[in-house]
Amino acid sequence: MPGQLETNGALVAPVVPGSSVGIIANPMSGRDIRRLVARASVFPNAEKTNMALRLIAAAGALGVQRVYMSTDGMGVAGGVLRAAGKPRARDGRWPELVFCELDRPTGDADDTRRLVRQMRERGASVVVLLGGDGTVRAASTECAELPLLPLSTGTNNAFPEMWEATVAGSAAALLATGRVTREQATYRAKALHVRCGAATEVALVDVCIATVAHVGARALWEVGTLRELYCAFAEPHAIGLSSIAGLVAPSGRTDPGGVRVRLAGDAAAPRRVLAPVAPGVLAQVGLLEVAPLRAGESVTSAVPRGTVAVDGERELEFGPGTPVSVTLRADGPTVLDVRAALAHAAERGLLVSQIQPTHQEVR
Repeated sequence: MPGQLETNGALVAPVVPGSSVGIIANPMSGRDIRRLVARASVFPNAEKTNMALRLIAAAGALGVQRVYMSTDGMGVAGGVLRAAGKPRARDGRWPELVFCELDRPTGDADDTRRLVRQMRERGASVVVLLGGDGTVRAASTECAELPLLPLSTGTNNAFPEMWEATVAGSAAALLATGRVTREQATYRAKALHVRCGAATEVALVDVCIATVAHVGARALWEVGTLRELYCAFAEPHAIGLSSIAGLVAPSGRTDPGGVRVRLAGDAAAPRRVLAPVAPGVLAQVGLLEVAPLRAGESVTSAVPRGTVAVDGERELEFGPGTPVSVTLRADGPTVLDVRAALAHAAERGLLVSQIQPTHQEVR
């Protein structure tokens, strides 16, 4: 177990040799077409820079030796580099900062996958992701057993959570320095495995079957075309398609099963739910059937042709010759639970140091 906090006029966490945290900021997150359709604001890259700086400051304060930072061509990493060259006294100790570069950036999800692989191979103990559901889904294919901490900066944010970056950075540092263990502060996410003919996809939040014939702009917002929804978890406070299920049959992130819903489209339905399917959009959705989705159970879609959306984006087209099946499995990425990490730190007093008196009290 790493050393406790030291007191020498201020609380100082000793540096833990070999400890490291990765940060990947997706410069394209929060900028897709749904921002126009739903009248939602674009998430600025300047704020992603500021979030990265707060993560780095927290890591340094808690004794992380090294932080790996992704590079990009849209100014996020550039802002971090400029700030690193102008340290402020109140920033405290900064860890060693290493920028991870890609030989040939593609500007798509493959960049995220390659950065995760690079940070995993360099020995990062946890990778913090600044992005949306798509960013996390891309990272999950390369993280293996490396824990992820997704922070919401995207359009669809059902999987990433809203945490202040300083708080999130503290949780990541506690795990990276060994002050909390994986058993105490992480959980294994579920995943939805989709088979469409010979093609396969994986979703971490939801799979939706729609009657729209072509992938097109990928994003879904016309609820009248939706027919089937499969959710690994469904929270009533979520945004996006999983909110439909979350408002009628909530299912937790760590529950063994999920939920599936048959939707009415424009047809008459025995029930309707008013759900926040996109930022600023509350839509009435007709419900024909709501049922549990059990782990290991393979469900074949009854829709004859259309498209399959994973985590809110259309990815596959199918017809009568390519039936679609969805299976829920407990083989998603390992996720750092910020609340659990900091609750354990509070319970054990990991961020508390007893100040010794310098003289005897005069009686």
